[in-house]
Amino acid sequence: MAINPMKLAQMKSRLDLFTSQHPRVFPFLQAAGSRITVGSVIEVKITAPDGSEMISNIKVTQDDLETVSMLKDMR
Repeated sequence: MAINPMKLAQMKSRLDLFTSQHPRVFPFLQAAGSRITVGSVIEVKITAPDGSEMISNIKVTQDDLETVSMLKDMR
């Protein structure tokens, strides 16, 4: 699979924008990431402007940790 340099540049720009608009997200993920082990549960909750909620979670497996490790190595 070839990587499109233009798409990569666009992604970098969008990531920079996201980071500037939500500066606490990545420090939180870094801090939380050091505590995640096999069996940890990661839960995501979305609250819409109308107050409705949607919640989902995953129980972390060894495969999940290996995938995240591979993504970190791509930096």
